[in-house]
Amino acid sequence: MIPFKEKTNRIMIVDRSEVARSIISHILQKEMQDSYIVTCGSAEEAMEYLHREKFDLITTSLLLPGLDGLDLCHEIRKSEKQHFSPVIVVSSDADRRLLREGFSAGVTDYFNKSLGYKRLVEFIKDVSQRHAGLVGRILYVEDSPSTAQATQNVMEKHGLYITHVTNAEEAFQLLKNTRDLPDNNVEKKDFDIVFTDFFLEGQMTGGDLLYAIRTQLHYSRQEMPVLVITIEDNRQCQAEIFHAGANDFITKPIMEEVLIARVKSLLLVKHQHNVLKRYSKDIYELETTDSITGTRNKKFLLEEGKTLITQHPNVCLMMVDIDQFEQINAIQGHIIGDHILHLIGQFLLNYFPKEIMVARFAGKKFTILMPDCTLEKGKAIAENLRRKMIELKPENLNITVSIGLTSSEGVTETTLATLISDADNALHTAQKQGYNRTCLCITHKNITNL
Repeated sequence: MIPFKEKTNRIMIVDRSEVARSIISHILQKEMQDSYIVTCGSAEEAMEYLHREKFDLITTSLLLPGLDGLDLCHEIRKSEKQHFSPVIVVSSDADRRLLREGFSAGVTDYFNKSLGYKRLVEFIKDVSQRHAGLVGRILYVEDSPSTAQATQNVMEKHGLYITHVTNAEEAFQLLKNTRDLPDNNVEKKDFDIVFTDFFLEGQMTGGDLLYAIRTQLHYSRQEMPVLVITIEDNRQCQAEIFHAGANDFITKPIMEEVLIARVKSLLLVKHQHNVLKRYSKDIYELETTDSITGTRNKKFLLEEGKTLITQHPNVCLMMVDIDQFEQINAIQGHIIGDHILHLIGQFLLNYFPKEIMVARFAGKKFTILMPDCTLEKGKAIAENLRRKMIELKPENLNITVSIGLTSSEGVTETTLATLISDADNALHTAQKQGYNRTCLCITHKNITNL
């Protein structure tokens, strides 16, 4: 092992598998030559090191003999030495419940074990670089020029990016402008923390700003942590500060060590929120994507389709069914059948623009939900799709589809359930009439051919 004093990156690897520890350690030594690496096979062994030495980063498996990875994280956060050290939990099955419990325990980030050891090392390097110093954007609200200048210098010295304003009104407008930007805006530069004086001159006090952040902008304490500065150090003022929505507070005169410790703690809260949001989105993507076709699944259709219908007055829904698919499965086999489903699913995804919802409804049946689509436009799209499917010939097989089409145009009240039922009835009519055709259902009983 390389001597401790000569190394700058101090990393601990906790894994019950000796082979895994050896591989990770070997790759890390090669990729991060300035690293001091300790490997442990249990949480208890890790704690012995953690009581003696400070580590810059700790990775742990979720499943360990004795205490598990989350128990270890709890112990790490109790330690003064390791309180702010990033902790990565390595697991192959991090679901929503585990994410919530992990972040409550103080987990910094998760890594999907199935991605392999090399990717894990890349992930460790990235997290290590991000946590080498303080990284964050602070919206600082202070109306005292001398206090603002001195405090800003302290925070910038530690690598923080500061946007300073002198009143709550301007701060609120900045937060509102950022909040209103679309999520895909590449220029979006969100603030990580709001740091405000509680007693500000002007129509809005710091307390008013806090209240507006929580009730008007609807930022939670995790989504937008707020640190308050005050000259009042008494229980009544503390209660008022927390009631207004603050995460934490410090008192004047500001001590650098106290300020930076508070900021570090809130940056960890913000980072954990961002990770949870990212993982929740990824998990939802997996939960609502059909594994064979790559299209959305019925769960997504039923959850998101209702919202889409309420937001758009004219909606067309197509129910597309592969004709006589049972015979393909019987003759060609289910592997070929699944491949055909995949090819058709990918064709539909490429054929329709992103704003149109393509979902596998069940078996060989797909649902197409088209917003801002008139009945005439829907008819043309359905017939063109039916003809294109004849030309597709997946696995060099002649494939046709039957389509049931319905629309909300001219209907006073439309529900997703009604649209699905009407389109399905029209589809059954098309199949009874001989397949490879489109039928339209305008009302519950009025079904016509195109």
